[in-house]
Amino acid sequence: GSAPASARDLYRSPVQNPLTHSSHMSDGQRYNSPGLYSHPIPTKTPLHPSPGQYNYGGSQNVSQLSNYQGPGQTLNRAPVGLISVAPLQHTGSSPQMPPPSQNSAAISSAGSFLPGTNPPALSNWQYGQTSVSQPAGSQTSHFAHVTGAVPTQPSASSSGNTNPPTSYQYAASPGVPPLPNSYMKPASTHPSPASQNLKMGRSVGYSYPSLPPGYQNTSPGVPGMQPPPMQYPDGPQSFHQPALGTNHLAASMGSLSLQPEGVRLVNLLQERNILPTTPLQAPIPNLHEDIQKLNCNPELFRCTLTNIPQTQALLNKAKLPLGLLLHPFKDLSQLPVVTSSTIVRCRSCRTYINPFVSFLDQRRWKCNLCYRVNDVPEEFMYNPVTRVYGEPHKRPEVQNATIEFMAPSEYMLRPPQPPVYLFVFDVSHNAIETGYLDTVCKSLLDNLDLLPGNTRTKIGFITFDSTIHFYSLQEGLSQPQMLIVSDIEDVFIPMPENLLVNLNENKELIQDLLRTLPQMFTKSLETQSALGPALQAAFKLMSPTGGRISVFQTQLPSVGVGALKSREEPNQRASAKDIHLTPSTDFYKKLALDCSGQQVAVDLFLLSGQYSDLASLGCISRYSAGSIYYYQSYHHKHNPVQVEKLQKELKRYLTRKIGFEAVMRIRCTKGLSIHTFHGNFFVRSTDLLSLPNVNPDAGYAVQMSVEESLTDMQVVSFQSALLYTSSKGERRIRVHTMCLPVVTTLSDVYLGADVQAITGLLANMAVDRSVSASLSDARDALVNAVIDSLSAYRASVLSVQQPGLMAPFSLRLFPLYVLALLKQKAFQTGTTTRLDERIFTMCQVKNQPLIYLMLMTHPSLYRIDNLTDEGALNISDRTIPQPPILQLSVEKLSRDGAYLMDAGSVMFMWIGKNCGQNFINQVFGVPNYASIPQNMTHLPELDTAESTRIIAFISWLREQRPFFPILYIIRDESPLKPSFLQNMIEDRTESALSYYEFLLHIQQQVNK
Repeated sequence: GSAPASARDLYRSPVQNPLTHSSHMSDGQRYNSPGLYSHPIPTKTPLHPSPGQYNYGGSQNVSQLSNYQGPGQTLNRAPVGLISVAPLQHTGSSPQMPPPSQNSAAISSAGSFLPGTNPPALSNWQYGQTSVSQPAGSQTSHFAHVTGAVPTQPSASSSGNTNPPTSYQYAASPGVPPLPNSYMKPASTHPSPASQNLKMGRSVGYSYPSLPPGYQNTSPGVPGMQPPPMQYPDGPQSFHQPALGTNHLAASMGSLSLQPEGVRLVNLLQERNILPTTPLQAPIPNLHEDIQKLNCNPELFRCTLTNIPQTQALLNKAKLPLGLLLHPFKDLSQLPVVTSSTIVRCRSCRTYINPFVSFLDQRRWKCNLCYRVNDVPEEFMYNPVTRVYGEPHKRPEVQNATIEFMAPSEYMLRPPQPPVYLFVFDVSHNAIETGYLDTVCKSLLDNLDLLPGNTRTKIGFITFDSTIHFYSLQEGLSQPQMLIVSDIEDVFIPMPENLLVNLNENKELIQDLLRTLPQMFTKSLETQSALGPALQAAFKLMSPTGGRISVFQTQLPSVGVGALKSREEPNQRASAKDIHLTPSTDFYKKLALDCSGQQVAVDLFLLSGQYSDLASLGCISRYSAGSIYYYQSYHHKHNPVQVEKLQKELKRYLTRKIGFEAVMRIRCTKGLSIHTFHGNFFVRSTDLLSLPNVNPDAGYAVQMSVEESLTDMQVVSFQSALLYTSSKGERRIRVHTMCLPVVTTLSDVYLGADVQAITGLLANMAVDRSVSASLSDARDALVNAVIDSLSAYRASVLSVQQPGLMAPFSLRLFPLYVLALLKQKAFQTGTTTRLDERIFTMCQVKNQPLIYLMLMTHPSLYRIDNLTDEGALNISDRTIPQPPILQLSVEKLSRDGAYLMDAGSVMFMWIGKNCGQNFINQVFGVPNYASIPQNMTHLPELDTAESTRIIAFISWLREQRPFFPILYIIRDESPLKPSFLQNMIEDRTESALSYYEFLLHIQQQVNK
């Protein structure tokens, strides 16, 4: 759900207070002490959508709690998120967006999302004293390249200085007024505005010898070039860090020349081929390389602006949203884990020591969020990795932006809970008819031994139709015993001690039950569904321990509490006024909040052919930090491809790692503040997200504002800390820290814009706006975000007005991505989208790590009938071709070719009528085009080079995501061809403009 925009109300809604008591579970010891966060921390960081595969580093779900705001949670936030636009820039017809009330990010003035003129009052930001919130996913990023000169030495603040203490003296910590620009990369420190415009190109490439030569001088990336692969160190590094004192920084900066390329102007109406042919990388912050190499991986933690504006006024002027995108619990191949009795944290704001703090000498370090000077504990003086005493700056905590701590007992409110998994199955006639139970029980049998856990793992099962059925798995029984509760008005739990049992001790009974369940209800004529009472029973059963409830539902709940009525009218699917995006009852949200209070998360699998009111049902997962899966028209016979999808996704779901009883807090440097959260969770106290379960496939986003001017700061930092119990019963804290430079000119703000992160954050804000206002308001706000930012750029940065539609190089894809959002199922108009499908896509926007969200919004198109090994990747003895990405327009298709469109959760392979017979024969094993079967969804594995290459490429694409995209092979006359063409973002559709028409519309508004 999203939390509202105004800091003030964000956390005050009645629903939330009840949970405040648990704020002390926060990642740190007692965070709730009043003093803790008292300064609002500035959070200026821009939010970059993370590209990361669901690995944004962990963008585990932080989404706003109230995504779709349930009736109870009104988080009102001050509008901060999307860009606010002055009315004159709007197109006349667009309605303005009212400030949203709920937790959504408020979009302020005139229909735009911007932070608008009035950032929320932070006064109540109860951050504590100087709390600094850091973004959660940050992985490695070091100090921002500041425009100024960077001394060669990393500042002491960076953590790893190797020099002797003497050199630490000058490490101006980022917060101190530094000597001239220490951390940033060169460019004159503060060139006068005029010169600055020219020079904006800040050397993003220069001090990185590792960049490919082509990248060298284009700061943000030249259209066709791919930005360098991110070299983020993965594991514990032994970076040698000379003390980064400001003075040194400056020295090296002097010799670096500026790169004007970065601020290259792009006339969007003339340059048609601006889409890069390789995946777009996150911009590299303009920090000294010694700092940047320690920075957080952008897949884990990204900001929308890699150059943080010094003041809110400058941010308002840029008309770009400031926020962070996180993937905090992403699966990582290397993760340094520290086991130490002492976890070193700032005494004032509780920030964890990290690579961006400064060591004043061996015994004292200065916090990079609140600037307090802290003592270095005696135990921290010894470095277990090098086995050397007296080098605290070389410890892994100060050399890694992403690190995990084994938490001591003071981080526990109770002993760590065991892993507990409860499965709740709909067994009504409708459910049995779909055949889903067979698939789910088989998957469970296959993966029972792979469920994350230990000897304490418990499991239980409930089935329901108009009554609720429990299964006693008591030791000694020869077979499971079914107990039926028909009083659904007052649900009670029969024999609670035998319903959740130890998995290892009762495995045979459990396997027996899974083998017999699918047949038990085949004769059932029971059509009713008592989902609400079944969930109440599940909650009662799980409350004593906490854990995960997985509920499978195939229809609209019809009896007992939580019963719903159909609200979908097919002919009104698109009318913006009447579509029901809000829940029709607060039952599911209230139950989710009860679950959250008892550390229970509910994951919903909706397998339905008819309307099931996902807007209401989804609240059970949104507020309990669960996940939502939707299989439209699931049927084992009529829709067999869905069966494979469910099997593959269930395997991932059942076996992926899981964190229990988790909380997450994001801190940022003093002066920045966070006002709205997006993702699946409940905001327990001002800045503490309650995550009864956390999974590696969830992403979160937050919106920020600059509360106090960041004068005298060269860089700011963000830190996310996720405290959780592993499936092995260990209490752990995963911390990501990111550092970014502060800038004072508008051209620098545009230079560092991360267009994917901006698009991801705006999409989250637009979901909130759709729910709190209307779909048309959200669409207008998205369009206005483009108009406003390009108008501001034209008015304030361009010295010479030129004809055309001018955009800074960093934002060249912004209009294209916004047009893609407008055509995405969440926001498109037209009557083709079913309501549940639209709501599901909105849920995905709020809960997907950035990289997947971008792929679902702007699919990748490849020509695959001419794949070669040139430029291919070699991964574990497989050769993976890397064909160039094509623009999404029919004009890029040739009748002679074959193309693969990867839209994230689905793939289409389109075969042209005149495609070569040789290719058809070698890949499909049929003689000619006409012989390709109509409903083909799998490629045969043939012993030909072409077949091997294509299968390797498709498998590689699929492996990088946690969900399974079905592959539809389509010919010209295929019924699925319209679905394929619907994703051609640059072409005109029945209800949406082509890319060129959209640019003309934007130009007309910008030049008004």
